[in-house]
Amino acid sequence: MTRLARPLIAPSILSADFARLGEEVRALEAAGADIVHVDVMDGHFVPNLTIGPLVVQAVRRITTLPIDTHLMITNPEDFIDAYVEAGSDWLSVHVEVAFHLDRLVARIEEAGAKPGVVLNPHTPPESIEYVLDRLHHVLVMSVNPGFGGQKFIPGVLPKIARLRRWIDERGLDVRIEVDGGVKPDTIGAIREAGADVFVAGSAVFGADDYGAAIEALREAAG
Repeated sequence: MTRLARPLIAPSILSADFARLGEEVRALEAAGADIVHVDVMDGHFVPNLTIGPLVVQAVRRITTLPIDTHLMITNPEDFIDAYVEAGSDWLSVHVEVAFHLDRLVARIEEAGAKPGVVLNPHTPPESIEYVLDRLHHVLVMSVNPGFGGQKFIPGVLPKIARLRRWIDERGLDVRIEVDGGVKPDTIGAIREAGADVFVAGSAVFGADDYGAAIEALREAAG
């Protein structure tokens, strides 16, 4: 499968105002966002602590958009069911903590979500080559995970291109998602490398007009 004809924008609520999270999520939907991205951090795998299943459950009640949950945690196998039951449609786990990756992918499928695997900036794509045909999406981190607002790492572009080539050559229906430093001045190169889905935090939530910010990202993606 070639990349999606229309780039999908997935604002990360990590950058939202949590004092008014319901309003923020509704505003994203009204602004034309395609997906709601949720970053789950455990304070162990990454140096930050964020969102539990109850927040996902609350978001699920107020939006019809797909919820894309990124588990940045050391023991994802213990939380797959909880996050899927809370309303996650897409669920991603890090290859760096997965001793039995194929088993984790199967667990996500069995729970009823679309499985994804995440690659940190230094992690080679070969680490997921043998489960690629089992995945709905690959999430490529273009910053070191743990905090929002970081600068895009251009060194991940060849990794995205290699994944795109594998997916196309094998005729797979797998999306390439990119998270980290996605802004109008970086999204074009990311799109050209082969990405389909773009996680944006400050580029959306730092704008006065969410709709205009999302449209600017789409236009810059080309």
